[in-house]
Amino acid sequence: MLKIAWKFIKFDKAKSIGVIVGILISTFLIGQQLGVFFFLSGLMGALATDVKADIWVVDSKTDDVNQLGRLDIRNLRAVQGINGVKEAFPLIITGASCNFENGTSGVITLLGVDDKHVKALISKDKIMAGNVSDLQLDGAISAEFYQKKNLGGNIDLRTNLEINGKRAFFVLQTKGFRGFGSSFCVTTIERARFFSNQSVNTINAVLVNVKNLSNIDKVVLDINKNINGIRAWPSRTLATSSKIKILATSGIALSTGTLIIFALIAGFFIIGLTMYSSALDRLKDYGTLKAIGASNKYISKLILTQAMLFTIVGFLIGLALLEGFRIGVAKSGLIFSFSPLVLFIMFVIISLISLSGASFALSRIRSVEPAAVFS
Repeated sequence: MLKIAWKFIKFDKAKSIGVIVGILISTFLIGQQLGVFFFLSGLMGALATDVKADIWVVDSKTDDVNQLGRLDIRNLRAVQGINGVKEAFPLIITGASCNFENGTSGVITLLGVDDKHVKALISKDKIMAGNVSDLQLDGAISAEFYQKKNLGGNIDLRTNLEINGKRAFFVLQTKGFRGFGSSFCVTTIERARFFSNQSVNTINAVLVNVKNLSNIDKVVLDINKNINGIRAWPSRTLATSSKIKILATSGIALSTGTLIIFALIAGFFIIGLTMYSSALDRLKDYGTLKAIGASNKYISKLILTQAMLFTIVGFLIGLALLEGFRIGVAKSGLIFSFSPLVLFIMFVIISLISLSGASFALSRIRSVEPAAVFS
């Protein structure tokens, strides 16, 4: 069967190439849109998952880690007194206006944490240059490599800038430590207050690590039960909540979903019409097969086998193009990857498109009479 199907494919190379191009275009477009979606959705909850904390304690109305309200500093002491809490430390997140040496200006998100817990914000694998300990210097902040253009085009160590009219300079370069639509710059909590004019009596979140990871839910419950006006979230739950809220209000999910559906529809009709056209050109060949005893079932298997061969070849070529795209955009900071499960689901979807497209040809070929060969 495979040998005969391959001969049919090779006989009409132009139409076979057309079907394969339709499949690889569908594969590339679907993968491209999924990749961009994975990247953006990852950024939406990145702050909650990148920071090394088991629990986030924020104000009671917050359900998005990118939009934190203010808390009274006394909540920090209350959280530290909850059973099961190993450590709790404050975090300040505030927006700030900047002026850079090249004359441009911009906005950054300033993250302030006490000296002992800077490493909880930035893991070693995200540090490109500089020492974390230098963040204790007066005016020192970090700079994100992928936000270089938004940070004045120069993030070399000791590069000066102004934050809300106050002198600052870069002492640490990070790579991949960023949030949704903002540049993260880390400094000490005292300096974050200084740059943003925030009161010493307020913070934006309390980060908690628990003594026993199996008791996270109980600690969250105890915090929510015993302290009014705040809400404790397991880190991953807050990340998920942030993604849901942004996707529900930004239109990103609708935009991405629409483009994926468009790719599916385009692929379906390109593949279906090309295979149907190819079948019309080969009616006498299929009629000959019927005349020598081939059943409709055999013909159907032959058509579907051709469709699967087209799928495998087109999917692999589309995947190669997609990998080239992924490597190319990774240099600009658009980083994503596909798990084996996602790739398998993509292959199943492309296979269904191809097999559904082949149904156009099947309906026409089943009606061919063997006598048509001799007419």
